Amino acid sequence: MAASSDTLADLLGGRRGAVDATVPPLAFLLGWLLTDHHIGWGAGAAVAAASALCAYRLVTGAKITAALGGLAAIIAAALVALYTGRAEDFFLLRLLVNIASGLAWTLSILIRWPLLGVVVGAILGQKARWRRDPDLLRAYGRASWVWVFGQYGVRTLVFGALWLSGNALALGIAQVALSWPLVGVVVAASAVVLRRSLPDDHPGLRHPRTPN
Repeated sequence: MAASSDTLADLLGGRRGAVDATVPPLAFLLGWLLTDHHIGWGAGAAVAAASALCAYRLVTGAKITAALGGLAAIIAAALVALYTGRAEDFFLLRLLVNIASGLAWTLSILIRWPLLGVVVGAILGQKARWRRDPDLLRAYGRASWVWVFGQYGVRTLVFGALWLSGNALALGIAQVALSWPLVGVVVAASAVVLRRSLPDDHPGLRHPRTPN
């Protein structure tokens, strides 16, 4: 099951994901704080940081859709903050994305297509073979609840409370704390749930047992 933890961690981008998720928001906060709460400077700093990361990703061979997608998200967040004039609104899209993600993962479990299985199955080149293994299907469903409550639920509660209180500085700190550190905990916890949900004689994630 250690392999499953590594697989999930690789999927999430490891250190690359941590950098992309935290550097632009921190740049926004620094630009905002150092210019006496001028949102324009904060937005400019965030977009500049995201642009630099995007350029670096493209030069180092990252997929263009992933690199440009991260930049587009930061530009959208900056535009929202500029439009409303509220620094905390820079983090509003992040809050909405986590709400939508939590709902999507919940729906996937209920319709018996748990997204954890979809993602890991795609990485392992299994397509939908894992769904024909009742033990794997059940295990992926249980482990997906860890992501619903442990990641998206926690982020929604924390980001939502801080956004409602208008605390932009705390939102920036929470963005760092609830990025890769939280994901690492969720990956480990879901790996444990996966392992304990499979029978002792099961060959593991890489070897679905499908009916003849």
